[in-house]
Amino acid sequence: MASESLAAIVAATSGVLFDFDGPVCDVFAEYPAPGVALDLAAILAQIDATNGERALETDDPMEVLRLAPRVGEGAVRRIEEALRSAEVSAVKAAGAPVAGAVDSLRTAHASGRRVAIVSNNSSACVKEYLALHDLDRFVHQVIGRFPNRPDLMKPSPSSLERAAKALGVKASICTLIGDSTTDIEAAARAGSMAIGFANKPGKEASLVAAGARTIITTMVTVAEAFLMPPVAR
Repeated sequence: MASESLAAIVAATSGVLFDFDGPVCDVFAEYPAPGVALDLAAILAQIDATNGERALETDDPMEVLRLAPRVGEGAVRRIEEALRSAEVSAVKAAGAPVAGAVDSLRTAHASGRRVAIVSNNSSACVKEYLALHDLDRFVHQVIGRFPNRPDLMKPSPSSLERAAKALGVKASICTLIGDSTTDIEAAARAGSMAIGFANKPGKEASLVAAGARTIITTMVTVAEAFLMPPVAR
C-alpha cells in the first residue's frame, strides 16, 4: 500500500493536474462508452475490415482511436473527429461533477497553486463541461489530447509536460490526480508526483503498482488537503 502522506505530497505541490474522466466528471455516464466504441469501430471497419474487427473487441473509445494509426492518417482524422463529437455530446448529458471535485478545484485554486486539467479526452469536451458547470474560473489551463496523435495520450508524459510548461511550474513539483494506471505511469515518466483515485473497488493495488504516492477513495479528501498553502520553493 502507498504509504506517503497526502499532506506531505500536497505541501510539496505547486501545480495541481487533474485528470478529467474520473476525478472531475463521469464523461460517459449517460452516453455509454461501449456504444461510442461500437460507433467508432464501425467507422474504422468502413476503411479497413481487419482493424475494424479488432476494434469491435474493445468497449473503450480510446482504444479504437489507438488502433486507427494502423490504418492510416485518414482513419485517425475520422476517428478523432467522431470521438470528439461524441465526447462533447456526452459531457452535455453527464450530470453533476464527481463528489468533491468542485471543492477540490476551488481549494486548489484558492491556495495559490496553478491548476490544470490534463486529459486523454479532447480539450473541446473538457472546456464544454467546465463552462457548463462554471468551473473554468478555477482552472488555469486545459490540456486535452493532442489532435490526431493518439500516441501522445497518457501513459505518454507529453500532456503533463505541456501542462507544466503552460503553468510555468516545474514538472517535479506538479501532482497529477488520476484514477487509471495510465495516469500514474504518465506522471512517473514526466517526473511528477501522483495521487491515485481508487474510485472503484479493487483499483488501489494497480494504482500503487503503477507508482501512486498515495491513494484516495473520494475527492472530498483532496478538497480538504488543498486548504493548506504550498511550501515555498
